[in-house]
Amino acid sequence: MTQTHTITVEPLGREVQCREDQSILDACLRAGVWLPHSCTHGTCATCKADVVDGEVDHGAASSFALMDYERDEGKLLPCVACPRSDVVIEADIDVDESVPVHPVQDFTGTVVALEEIALQTRRLVVELDRDIAFNAGQYLKFSVPARDGLPVVDRTWSIASPPTETRRLEFHVRNVPGGRGTDGWVFGGLSVGDAVSVSGPYGRFVLKIDDDRPAILVGGGTGLAPLKSMIRHALENDAYAGHLTLYQGGRSREWLYDVEYFQALAAQHPDRFTYRPCLSEETQADCGSDATAYGFGMVTDVIAADHPTLSGSSGYLCGPPPMVEAALKTLMSKRLFPRDIHREDFFNEGDKESGAVRSPLIKR
Repeated sequence: MTQTHTITVEPLGREVQCREDQSILDACLRAGVWLPHSCTHGTCATCKADVVDGEVDHGAASSFALMDYERDEGKLLPCVACPRSDVVIEADIDVDESVPVHPVQDFTGTVVALEEIALQTRRLVVELDRDIAFNAGQYLKFSVPARDGLPVVDRTWSIASPPTETRRLEFHVRNVPGGRGTDGWVFGGLSVGDAVSVSGPYGRFVLKIDDDRPAILVGGGTGLAPLKSMIRHALENDAYAGHLTLYQGGRSREWLYDVEYFQALAAQHPDRFTYRPCLSEETQADCGSDATAYGFGMVTDVIAADHPTLSGSSGYLCGPPPMVEAALKTLMSKRLFPRDIHREDFFNEGDKESGAVRSPLIKR
C-alpha cells in the first residue's frame, strides 16, 4: 500500500494529504489549494517553491528549471516532486480572487472527432462522462496509454471550448516528430470512439473577466487553443467588456487554421473583436486576391505597425517560447507593463534538455 504524507502549504497554513507516488502540486490542486503552475512536467519553473521541512523526491525536474544548487538550498518543483515524509513548503501564492478555483478531478472521455485542420495539426474533440467546471484558458492532462514496452505518460493540451460547454471539449494538437502523445498517439493510433483518461482543469492563464481594457491576444501554432476559449467565452457570454484583437501567427497559410471561423466572428462582432492572421514566410504576391485578409512578416512586426502605443491595454500571449518572448518585448515596447501581460509558453519534453525555461518577468 502506498504511503501517504501530510503537506503543509505556507503561508496559507493548509494541510493536504499526498501519496508518495503523487506530485505535491496534484495533491494540492485536487484539494482545492491553488499553487502557481504552468507546464506541470518540471520544465518551466513557474511552480518553484521552498522546502521548509521534510524530504522529497525531485522526480523529473529539468536541471535547467531546478539547478543542482537550488536543490541543495531546499527548492523544489511541486509539479514533479513527491513526498518522502511529512513536508512543509512555502510558495509564492498570489491568488486573484476574481478567478474561481476549480479542484482537479479525473474524467473518462470518448473521442467524438479527430480531424486535420492545418499542416501537422489536428482538432481533437472529447465528450466527457460528466460535466467539468473550468476557466477560459485552462488545460487538461491526458493519460497516454502504454505501448511498445513504454509506460503510461501524461501530456497536456489547452481547452479551446468556452466554459459554458461543460461536457464536449475541443483541443488543438500539433505533431511533434517522435512525441509519445502526438506522433505516437493522436497522430498514430487514436481514433474516433476511443476512450481517454483525462484530469483537470489546470493552469492560471485565464481570461480576466473583471477587466474592461482593450486586449491584444497573440497566438502561435496551437497556442491559439486557449485564446479561442477566451474569445468565444467573451463574445458568446458577454464575459468581457473590452475590445479583443487576435493576432494569429503562422509561417504560411497551410499552417493556419480556423481563419474563416474568426473572420466570421469579426464580421459578426465588429465593435468587440478584430482578427489579424499573419504570415511570416509568404508575401502579398503569394496570396494573390486573398492578400488583404492577412498581415505579412513576423506577428510582432504586424503588431508594431498596427499600434503606435498599447498603453491602457492588456496582453495575452500563447505559443512556442521564442514567439512568446518576442511578443512580450514588442508589447512592452508599446508601453504595456509586465503586470498587464499574461502568458503561456507551450513546452514539450524536448525543452527539458534544451533549457528553454520560461522568463521570470511575468507572474500569472
